[in-house]
Amino acid sequence: MKHLLFIFLLCSSVLFNCSTTNEEADHTVEQPETETETETETETETEPEEEESNIIWKNWYLSVPINRGNGKATSIFYEAIENNKLTAAESEYFYKNDDGSYTFFTRFTGFTTSGEYPLNEKYCRTELREFWKGNQTTSDNWPMSSGTHILESTIKVDYVEGNGRTIVAQIHGIETPGFEGAPATVKIRWNSGEIQIDYYTKPDSGEPWTSAFDDKINVGYVGNDIFTFKIKIENGKFYYALVCEAKNINIDYTLIYDYVGNGYGHDNYFKTGNYYGWNADYEKTAQVILYKVKTEHF
Repeated sequence: MKHLLFIFLLCSSVLFNCSTTNEEADHTVEQPETETETETETETETEPEEEESNIIWKNWYLSVPINRGNGKATSIFYEAIENNKLTAAESEYFYKNDDGSYTFFTRFTGFTTSGEYPLNEKYCRTELREFWKGNQTTSDNWPMSSGTHILESTIKVDYVEGNGRTIVAQIHGIETPGFEGAPATVKIRWNSGEIQIDYYTKPDSGEPWTSAFDDKINVGYVGNDIFTFKIKIENGKFYYALVCEAKNINIDYTLIYDYVGNGYGHDNYFKTGNYYGWNADYEKTAQVILYKVKTEHF
């Protein structure tokens, strides 16, 4: 009997220990749920960074049509924008919206980047100018003769008073050795809801690249809906693309003009914003919303 009792007690002990081990294993299985919750929290924390990446401010400076004190428009650099250091006057023309987009408001004030002008001369703008390498200098520009250069701007035009025209994106040339002038080489214009491309073509012999030799084409009606306009320079050639979901527009990159093949040699920079095509009074205004702008150079 003692022998049988010993065997019974031994088996009971083994069964108890096995049950305890299984409970510990079940508890270990719950740990991945905690890891999943942590991953979700991490994803939530990165959302503001994704929003901010819609515009890399170090690659731009902003011009607003306010006298900087010398009769020229005010330049606002990325530190002021990132740290919300704009003055009350500057914030009338440029401010961040609750959804992370930015409003570009403008009117004719007379103050442009080149100086003060009276009515019916020049145009005012609230507009971004690219620094393609992030260097804070207007000598930071790129050539068409090498590399691929892309601008993608996602925009909505709220309204444009006056003649209904504002330029929302550009390729702008600068004074370059061997080439005269600083041409507004490609202009993307919103004209009463129609997107137009205004682009300079090869000038007559001995003449500079100017609007005297430009062509214009209409590429799609977007109205007041959100759209994305894309500009690409590849192998010296200019391509455009346009997407507007609300209007079922999805135009892939389309060749417009061979600049380098036609002798164009200026260095360039991209611009985007609200370059208002009205200068006949001080009252009428225009407003553009910028959701995202992306540049690539490779």
